[in-house]
Amino acid sequence: MKRLVLKFGGTSVGTIEKIKKVANIIKKKFSEGNEIIVIVSAMAGATDLLKKKSNLISNNFDNKELDVLLSSGEQVSCSLLSGAIIDLGLKARSWLGWQIPIITNDNYTSSQIMKIKIDEVSNFISNGGIAVIAGFQGISTESRITTLGRGGSDLSAVAVAKFFQTDSCEIYTDVEGVLTTDPSINEKAKKIDKISYEEMLEMASLGAKVMQPNAVQASMIDNIPIHVRSTFSEKAGTKIISDSEIDYNKVVTGVAYSKNNAKVSIVGVVDKPGVAADIFEPIGKNNINIDMVIQNTSLDGKKANITFTIKREDLKKTLGLIEKNKQKLNYNKLIHDDKLAKVSIIGAGMQANSGVTHKMFRSLADEKINILAISTSEIKISVLIRENLTQRAVKTLHKTFKLN
Repeated sequence: MKRLVLKFGGTSVGTIEKIKKVANIIKKKFSEGNEIIVIVSAMAGATDLLKKKSNLISNNFDNKELDVLLSSGEQVSCSLLSGAIIDLGLKARSWLGWQIPIITNDNYTSSQIMKIKIDEVSNFISNGGIAVIAGFQGISTESRITTLGRGGSDLSAVAVAKFFQTDSCEIYTDVEGVLTTDPSINEKAKKIDKISYEEMLEMASLGAKVMQPNAVQASMIDNIPIHVRSTFSEKAGTKIISDSEIDYNKVVTGVAYSKNNAKVSIVGVVDKPGVAADIFEPIGKNNINIDMVIQNTSLDGKKANITFTIKREDLKKTLGLIEKNKQKLNYNKLIHDDKLAKVSIIGAGMQANSGVTHKMFRSLADEKINILAISTSEIKISVLIRENLTQRAVKTLHKTFKLN
């Protein structure tokens, strides 16, 4: 007998008809002799609707109360799915994060799971029951409801797989698995049969929406194999596993992109130790994530231009922080642009193949796509381009690296 975690995302439980379909998938898995723990997200669109309601109250809605509000979406889907399973003649019940409990830290709206008490749920599934757990939520050491950040049900599933020592963790979504790129902008996207944790983490961090980056990282740390599958198809899906189990026959595994990027350039700062720290310290303290950073120094070594990228929604706040610090930074000019996209190629095979960078840049140049900034790691190359050129860039790179 195997113990399985089955996680169903918001699109999988978006309607009552879909919830009934999910219940039948669970019944089939149970009938094969498995112990089943289900993690469920809120119905598609429910979390966004709740967030909009909080904004109608206040633009600075209290984070602790926001967690109470947002977590209610999972309570609804958790109850409906449990009821659907019971209606099929099976034994099932729902659990909310605080009932188990799933203990998190006190970082409201973006908490991390510290511990899960397994006794009650383990006893229930060992006696023929199907446990349906609300994803995305837990309870803090202050005994207050917490949430795990957007996409946090993936993190719930990985954590449950770890603490309950399950044999498998299956993530069900509305696509047939992890694809080489976004099919909505390139119809030639193909399913990837196997992908390493490292590649999946890069793809998730760079814009692929199949899994939450934190969940991928957690599965990598604890070596928990993930199987991404479609709720609406019988196809095999994609296995996320250790790179030692993968035979890399392609240099590039996938192409990812994100459109909500902004670039800030601080022109003419004095080139001296500590100037970068003075720029980025207040930005970091305001929980704004910096992505690409480029510094150019003048020929005489006295002045420098520092350029960096952030999320578009953080631009106004970032500019305000820099301008507030202008006297200390003593720069000449502040330039910004928020109509930018980041396009990336990802592949562990890049480590053993030369010429990938040249090939990427040449293919973009042939399409008259100008590169505004570059960042690299061992298994990815990212470029910043004009946002309106995103689709052309993705299609070009997908073809160049023979992913079509």
